Amino acid sequence: MRVLIVGAGGVGAAFASIAARRPIFADIVLADIDGNRAARAAAQAASPRVRATRVDATDPADIVELARTMNADIIVNACDPRLNPPIFDAAFAAGCHYLDMAMHMSAPHPTHPHEQTGVMLGDAQFAVSDQWVQRGQLALCGMGVEPGLSDVLARYASDHLFSSITEVGVRDGSDLAIDGFAFAPTFSIWTTIEECLNPPVIWERDRGWFTTAPFSEPETFVFPDGIGPLGCVNVEHEEVILMPRWLHLDRVTFKYGLGDEFIEVLATLHRLGLDSTKPVMVRGVEVSPRDVVAAVLPNPAELGDRMHGRTCAGSLVTGLGLDGLPREAYLYQVVDNEWTMRTSGHQAVVWQTAVHPVVACELIAEGEWTGAGVMGPEAFSADPFLDLLPVHGVSWTLEERTPSLA
Repeated sequence: MRVLIVGAGGVGAAFASIAARRPIFADIVLADIDGNRAARAAAQAASPRVRATRVDATDPADIVELARTMNADIIVNACDPRLNPPIFDAAFAAGCHYLDMAMHMSAPHPTHPHEQTGVMLGDAQFAVSDQWVQRGQLALCGMGVEPGLSDVLARYASDHLFSSITEVGVRDGSDLAIDGFAFAPTFSIWTTIEECLNPPVIWERDRGWFTTAPFSEPETFVFPDGIGPLGCVNVEHEEVILMPRWLHLDRVTFKYGLGDEFIEVLATLHRLGLDSTKPVMVRGVEVSPRDVVAAVLPNPAELGDRMHGRTCAGSLVTGLGLDGLPREAYLYQVVDNEWTMRTSGHQAVVWQTAVHPVVACELIAEGEWTGAGVMGPEAFSADPFLDLLPVHGVSWTLEERTPSLA
């Protein structure tokens, strides 16, 4: 398989390093607006099958030319979702398959943002799915860790563990800490602001998709492997959009274990208008407040040597087991930062985000996952995916929990 990775930041660089260890990837091109950054990321992969070049991700024609020149089989979008449309369109024009880890961005309902959906995540992608089907091209969307692995685990639970599912509640948390900073996010603050301050989406069978206020439905969720209890709140995320399309269930939610301090920082940014993407004039220069916030904070991809702890991603599934009795199970994966830094040189969050699209690309290359159109991870059998995970040194765990009386 010949892979074009657009974006040589933390996730793109980690994807290249992980994929370089698998012989099925014959040619891996890391492309970025910053050619030097792409070159550094390619050098870190330390493989003759990984090379670097420059591309303008805002210019579909530039991406198409590069994809055709290298005869790419798939374009992996490792940029933040602002750049999804040109990369997605370029993959279609170039005749390539496409993979992203976050879908096209949403827009709140103009008058009832905390009750009704406006433009939902991925709406523009699903709107053209038939065109991808006609071309025989696959757009695999939301294929990171969350969304991505969480969707795969929900599909596994649906296929093998439950006779009926009342709810899939994706729960994400960590005990990661970064030495030397009063506040430093472990992932893109731009994307984190987008997810956490947009109206969260919930899906229920009788209501369809609807929204609530940011940080709604707070709960304490006890994360496994010693991470412990964390306060979790509703956050806008792709799993809620994807799972109901392919899985039979009654409710889907996504909650982050953000912690009180992180929530307060985000709430303060919102109160001050610093979460806005609308440019403002500052001393004769137009700048986006959110871009300023991102610029003054440290780059999460460069903090691995100061970071310690573990990150946990998983799906809490409730319903009736195969025996017809109430069942509650948390299917999850924990990744330790010390291990990822020692084995790959990449911090845990970006490594965990990158490893799962590598697995998905290998399954596509091998013909294990086949299809055309805009699809999510849960559209495919989970078994070959979970079977392949251990070759990368990670797996997943099933934790039975006491079913809630509710």
